[in-house]
Amino acid sequence: MTLRVGITGGIGSGKTTVCAMFEILGVPVYYADDRARALIVENENLRAGITELLGEEAYHPDGSYNRTFVASVVFAQPEKLAALNALVHPAVETDSLSWHEAMKAAGHAYTIKEAALMIESGAYHFLDYLVVVTAPEEVRVQRVIQRDGLSENEVYARIKRQMPEAEKLVLADFTIVNDGTKALTPQVWALHRRFTALSGTS
Repeated sequence: MTLRVGITGGIGSGKTTVCAMFEILGVPVYYADDRARALIVENENLRAGITELLGEEAYHPDGSYNRTFVASVVFAQPEKLAALNALVHPAVETDSLSWHEAMKAAGHAYTIKEAALMIESGAYHFLDYLVVVTAPEEVRVQRVIQRDGLSENEVYARIKRQMPEAEKLVLADFTIVNDGTKALTPQVWALHRRFTALSGTS
């Protein structure tokens, strides 16, 4: 049995860092946001749906995604954003399941799917276990300021647009604390052993 494990967390929580540690242990990781960006360009059905929703301007003449135009439309019209997500999230879920099946065939005990909107999109319903990476808000803010060069107000504005961490933690099967003081390696290693055992391959 190859388990499907999801990892999510708020902006600046360090979920990508955690996933990189699992990759070091040989666990395949599917980065949903990266794949979404690729599928928006590569998946013909998705392209057609986005073009129908937002018009020809959604793509540049060279076929690349017109991110600036799309952002200007969807963030001004919440119903358009919801409609766009309703197109993108199912395409990503289908793609991630195909990827998982390939990893299963390769003999992996479990796979990880990393996504910022794992809960909001409903994708967590298709997983065996959900891991939430948690960190204090002030720590997350400082990380994003250093990483992205944003102002404190800009970071707080982004955090306000996300689901509160407390709501994510209610749905978590496991948590990883990434507060800058508690060591990550033992937490990742413990979960790796747990998932391997739960898959029945240990």
